[in-house]
Formats: sequence, C-alpha cells, structure tokens
Amino acid sequence: MKKIVIVDDEPNIVMTLEYTFKKHNFEVYIARDGSEALDILENVVPDVIMLDIMMPKVDGYQTLRLIKESDELKNTKVVFLTAKNKASDIEKGLKLGADKYLTKPFSVKKIVSEINELIAS
Repeated sequence: MKKIVIVDDEPNIVMTLEYTFKKHNFEVYIARDGSEALDILENVVPDVIMLDIMMPKVDGYQTLRLIKESDELKNTKVVFLTAKNKASDIEKGLKLGADKYLTKPFSVKKIVSEINELIAS
C-alpha cells in the first residue's frame, strides 16, 4: 500500500485529501504543521509527502529542508500544495527540492493523478 503524509493546517483540505487518498488505496498520515510531520516521519517513510507552506510552528520550507537533510527521507517525493502562487514562490519551492508545486484551489482528480504519476516515476 502506498503511503502519503499530508501536512496542512486547514481542516477542510485535510479531510478532503485524506478521504480521497484513502479511497485510492493510500495509507494516509495527517500532520497539522511541520513539527507534527517531522514526528510522524521519525517512524514512517512515505512514498510522498504533501506539504503546505504557510503553517504555524514549522512552515513548509523549513520542513522540506529538514526532510532533504535526512538520509532516510532525502529521496522521498515531496509536493508543495499551497496558496502561494507567484512565480518566485514556485521557483523557491522547486529550488529547495520539491518534486512538484501545486496551487490551491485544486482539483482533487488532478492531485491524485499528479501524485500517482510522481510515485510511478
């Protein structure tokens, strides 16, 4: 079973993504911010991590840096899913090592397709 960690502080987005990915046979882990995500990642090596950028405590950029510094996690696929949609934001996210940069609002169908494509690559 494919594993995904969804890191977002917006409950409606989390509920939608959790439901969707469970329906597509993913094992889903939920974190409300970067520090919760890092706690989960101490015990789980997922196929993909979906990260918001603007979150309390530890933001998505800091979380991505820490993921990429980890020997166990550095090759894990990371997707930013965020409302930050300026070209400079996208460039920064990809430069830091994100494999994909998707923006909110989003199409659930497109997200599932993008994630499956990324895992398959």
